[in-house]
Amino acid sequence: MENKIFKYQLRLRIKIIVFCFISGSLYSQNNQFVEYLSPKKYEIGGITISGTKYLNTNTILSISGLKVGDTINVPGKKISDAINNLWTQKLFSDVNISIEKKIDNLIFLNINLEENKRLSKFNFVGKIKKSDITSLKEELKLMRGKVLNENLINNSIDIIKEYYIEKGFYTAKVNYKLTTDTTTQNSDNLTFIIDAGKKIKIDEIIVNGRKKILNQKKSIFNNNDTVYALSDRKIRKVMKETKKKNFWRIFKVSKFIKENYEDDKKNIISEYNKLGYRDARIISDSFYIKKNLITLEINVEEGEKYKFGEISFVGNKIYSDQELNQILNIKQNDIFNQSILDQKLFGSEKGVDISSLYLDDGYLFFNATPIEKNVSNNFIDLEVRIYEGEQARINRVSIKGNTKTNDHVIMREIRTKPGSLFKRSEIIRTQRELAQLQYFDPEAFDVKIDPDPAKNKVDVTYVLAEKSSDQIQLQGGWGAGRVVGSLGLTFNNFSTKNIFNRKSWDPLPSGDGQRLSLTASSNGIYYQQYRMSFVEPWLGNKKPNALSISLYKSITSNGQTGDNRQAVELTGFTIGLGQRLKYPDDYFTIYNGINFQQYELVNSQSFFSFSNGFSNNINYEIRLGRNSVDQLVFPRNGSNFSLSLKLTPPYSMFETKDYNTIDDQEKFKWIEYYKWNFKSTWYSSFTEKLVLNTKLEMGLLGAYNNQLGIAPFERFYVGGDGLSGMGMVYDGRELIALRGYQNNTVSSETGAAIYNKYVTELRYAISLNPTSTVYVLGFLEAGNSWDKFDEFNPFSVKRSAGIGVRIMLPMIGMMGVDYGWGFDDIPAIPGANGGQFHFSMGQQF
Repeated sequence: MENKIFKYQLRLRIKIIVFCFISGSLYSQNNQFVEYLSPKKYEIGGITISGTKYLNTNTILSISGLKVGDTINVPGKKISDAINNLWTQKLFSDVNISIEKKIDNLIFLNINLEENKRLSKFNFVGKIKKSDITSLKEELKLMRGKVLNENLINNSIDIIKEYYIEKGFYTAKVNYKLTTDTTTQNSDNLTFIIDAGKKIKIDEIIVNGRKKILNQKKSIFNNNDTVYALSDRKIRKVMKETKKKNFWRIFKVSKFIKENYEDDKKNIISEYNKLGYRDARIISDSFYIKKNLITLEINVEEGEKYKFGEISFVGNKIYSDQELNQILNIKQNDIFNQSILDQKLFGSEKGVDISSLYLDDGYLFFNATPIEKNVSNNFIDLEVRIYEGEQARINRVSIKGNTKTNDHVIMREIRTKPGSLFKRSEIIRTQRELAQLQYFDPEAFDVKIDPDPAKNKVDVTYVLAEKSSDQIQLQGGWGAGRVVGSLGLTFNNFSTKNIFNRKSWDPLPSGDGQRLSLTASSNGIYYQQYRMSFVEPWLGNKKPNALSISLYKSITSNGQTGDNRQAVELTGFTIGLGQRLKYPDDYFTIYNGINFQQYELVNSQSFFSFSNGFSNNINYEIRLGRNSVDQLVFPRNGSNFSLSLKLTPPYSMFETKDYNTIDDQEKFKWIEYYKWNFKSTWYSSFTEKLVLNTKLEMGLLGAYNNQLGIAPFERFYVGGDGLSGMGMVYDGRELIALRGYQNNTVSSETGAAIYNKYVTELRYAISLNPTSTVYVLGFLEAGNSWDKFDEFNPFSVKRSAGIGVRIMLPMIGMMGVDYGWGFDDIPAIPGANGGQFHFSMGQQF
């Protein structure tokens, strides 16, 4: 806009100059006659400047290019150049050069200028939101002291109108008003007067030109004899951002945005292409506005519907036609779909395509070109011309972007090694492994491939973006009739070797991929719990053998001392070693651990059946797992399952005690049990932001000796949010969330020996920004618990449904709130089901 106005003004002045030339002759200001049709040479005897108040005269002379003593033609190019030079500064609203006087061959010039004013302040009036004012200020980029000319004002008005049009206000009107700023010389205040009007919404979307076809699949929803290839419903679906006005529309507003509309027109053609109409095109479109409603009218030309004919391969030597056809999996008479052909040739989400077949075998320079060999009777015969090339090997592997994590921590997770064959699957797997570390933004991963065809080698560079992985956990809970506060610090990228290196403390030594966690909980003198855990994921730094160690201590008492003291103290220690397996595949892991817990009771009035003494719990745990989940915060694909067994020594098998006659202190001095746990979850993505998560889990607590019975420790408590409470310090209980029910109400007061649970969640990501990942979810959930295995019925469950939201903040962890509705009553506990809110904070992965 600014350039157009300038060019217009320039053309206008050129016309004036031309008019002066053809008018024969004009007088100068002192009535001295000047022949404009007969240019003459003059020496500039002097130059004066008039009309300026605030600009330096020497600067103006320098800009004009005219100097005293110069020889110029009058009229001539130097005069016109001087005018243009001054105009281009955009400091003046008028520029004029006239002859003051002429003495022999000396000429005296006057440069007459009219200065533009400067901008002092600008503001907005009208019905305008504060958020809009903030956004408009960022868009306009107006600053105090800018030259206030017509171009600047018109350009600003255009920006404001465009801003409101993008928000759906197509009838927005913008005017302006200038007022003199008496506090600043040569300055004006600029006020934009805005009338946004009403938001324009889409009333109707009409698509003309569609041909009716025979309806071969009748249903109760569509029993007409004819239908369209692309139905009205399908058109509404593919136009993802351009939606008709409806009262129930929440997530997709019906405002008209030109840019989105253009994209959605392409979506229509893309959908036609998928149905075999490869020649489909939009021949015209229009829209009209009436009473703040817009009607869109699109005219399409569908063309003919095509099918795949014969498909042949040329140039393939490594793989046979049969092998390639098996991967391609396109049969003659299938509807022609260019996108399916491209996916099968060059890359599908699951990696089942011809390109992946070659790229996973080192053929980096592979290329496939489909050529239409023949088109007749609506069949398209294709010839796929393949260039295989030579196998490429990895030359150099490098990483960029890691500002905190040490190179060796990243390099040990990278599957592509120098000297090995190039494999696309190894690059994808490397991205997954790096995402699992939680040190980098998975949405910002990039891989640079730099091939050298002459040497059949390739350099691979992994581009990373560090994100904060340490967490502060703040939790509040209710236990033993009191509020319990908890503070946890988790350092996910710790470095023990730099503890004594002061320079590496920022604020703690980091970069070696170790994990240090410190947690403290208390409600004062009545309850304290302390826990420290440490994980070294690569013990010895040669193999992914994860060493984990944890220590914890908790004290629950009446707050008194001496003979009046009543307390339960728990001291625990765990050491474990996790290993990655290569078989059945390298997603499998195995964990072996030893756990020790000692309960000390002093005049205890707790649920224990004895008041003074000790209970010891020594157990061995083995856990087999497989985790192929692509990332942790918002997974889209993969699965995760684990099967674990925890067991104590069978002390009762080596003793001859009569457990019916001995007291509970003696009976539970050494706790014995075995415990099975199975947990699994699957992720399936419909789109980049819409994901289905399904879960299945169950647990079983058993006894070696029926006379001794199932231990009162390690039991399952089902219901509620599943957050840790004070109860776990007493008996190592496992809390199982079941939304829509109050905490621990879907199991007996003493806990259950067996439980199962089923979950289906549909998640939609609102933001995938690593600094604040946000997603909403809807869930269906069912579960139950039983005291004995004989009572177990996997189909007798307590059902619930609800909605929720999750927010991932790097320093806090995952925070969430759910509202669940339990459909089934809980016997003897009125109000345990129904509408329930569940909160979570600091969730760990």
